[in-house]
This record gives sequence, C-alpha cells and structure tokens, in this order.
Amino acid sequence: MLSFRSLAPIAIACAMATAPHVAAAQTFNDGQRGEIQKIVKDYLLAHPEILEEVSAELSKRQAAAEAEKHQVAVKKHSDLIFNSPRGVVLGNPKGDVNFVEFFDYNCGYCKKAMADMLDLMKSDPKLRVVLKEFPVLGPGSVDAARVAIAVRMQDPSGQKYLDFHQKLLSGRGQADKARAMAAAKDAGLDMARIEKDIASPEVNATLMENFKIAEDMGLNGTPSYVIGNDVVVGAMGREILGKKISEARCGKASC
Repeated sequence: MLSFRSLAPIAIACAMATAPHVAAAQTFNDGQRGEIQKIVKDYLLAHPEILEEVSAELSKRQAAAEAEKHQVAVKKHSDLIFNSPRGVVLGNPKGDVNFVEFFDYNCGYCKKAMADMLDLMKSDPKLRVVLKEFPVLGPGSVDAARVAIAVRMQDPSGQKYLDFHQKLLSGRGQADKARAMAAAKDAGLDMARIEKDIASPEVNATLMENFKIAEDMGLNGTPSYVIGNDVVVGAMGREILGKKISEARCGKASC
C-alpha cells in the first residue's frame, strides 16, 4: 500500500522539477535544490520498489476512471445499447441480463468469442444477447457489416442472421462483401433484396449509431461487451463472461 512516507521523495522531486517555472513558489536556492535532488535520487536507488508501487497505483486509478467513463456512457445510451431496433436480439428476448457484443467479422478474437457466446446462450435460458456490427478493421470489414445489416433487415427473428453470422465469422480468409454475400446465400436469404437493402439509409444509420455508442464508451477494439451495466473489452473467455453475467444478475460471481 502506498503511504505518504513512501511518496514524499517523489512528491519533492516533482515539486523541484516544476519550481523553476513558478517564481512565486521559488523557495530553494541552487545549492539546496541540488541537495534535495541527491536525497531523492539516493532514496529511489535504495528503494526502487516504490516506483512499482506508484505504477500499480496509477494503473489502478486509470482503470477506475475508465470504468466510471464506461458506466456514464452506458447510462447515457442505455436505450440504444439494449433496445435499439438496429441491434440483433438472440437468446431470450425477455431475459433478465443483457449481453451486448460489438464485433468485427475480420477480428480473429471475435471468431473465438463466438463459441463463448453460443455456449452461454445454450446454458443460460435467461440471457438476452444483442449483436452490434462494429467494423474497425478496414474496408472489407465495413462491406461485410453492410451485408450483415441487410440480413438483419430481412430477418427480424434473428434466426437466419445467426446462421449467416456463424458461417461468415467462422469462415477462412478475410471477410468482405463477396464472402458475406456467399454466407447470406447459404443461409437462405433473398439475395436480390440484400443487394437492394445494402444501399438503403438504414445501413449507414446503423453503423453511425454503433460507432457513436462505441466512441462514447471509449471502445477501441473487438470484441467488446456491455454486460448488465459493465463494459468488458477483449475476448476474456467463457468463464469470465459467465461471472460478469452472474454479477449483473445477482451481484455475485456465482448465483
């Protein structure tokens, strides 16, 4: 644990570094400053573990600030995050916990995370899953996402969308329009309507909505999740995601 005693030398060093720039705060002459700087240096060399403590405390505070930013953004956008008609709803539409995933069809981690999502849906009949396209990995990802949105527009139930989603996300090679169209065809979608809907304003509106939410939450990668009111960034694995779901449901890692 950090204490005032352990931080004092570093605080003095910071003060000494800034003092020359603030005339009103100038209280030491050159000789005194040199002596204090030597004391600080000798202390840090004798106790380098202090720097590790400071680094750990800084990381802790940054994580806390990030979590607070996430919670504010989730509260601000809760209706769009959980109930937007532009999201694909799977699992139990009336479930007691929302599990929202932002994904990219060219994200290797998203491919692994898909299996986690499917397992969680299968094992948890009260889980409500919402999928949001978040194509951040280049033009191919954007084109694939546009096809996915057109699939959603044609399939409000989400069943054919899920089939399409699995085929495209588990396929080999880079996802792009051609691969997405092939997955849509395999899933039994109306291809003429897909081509028409790709050019509709709804596609751009969906992408803009998803990116706006992600930007406000500070998401910079995929997969990213909103589970209950918490934001989880990265493919954490089924066990951690399951704990987050339980925490959202009953406040504990296991209900």
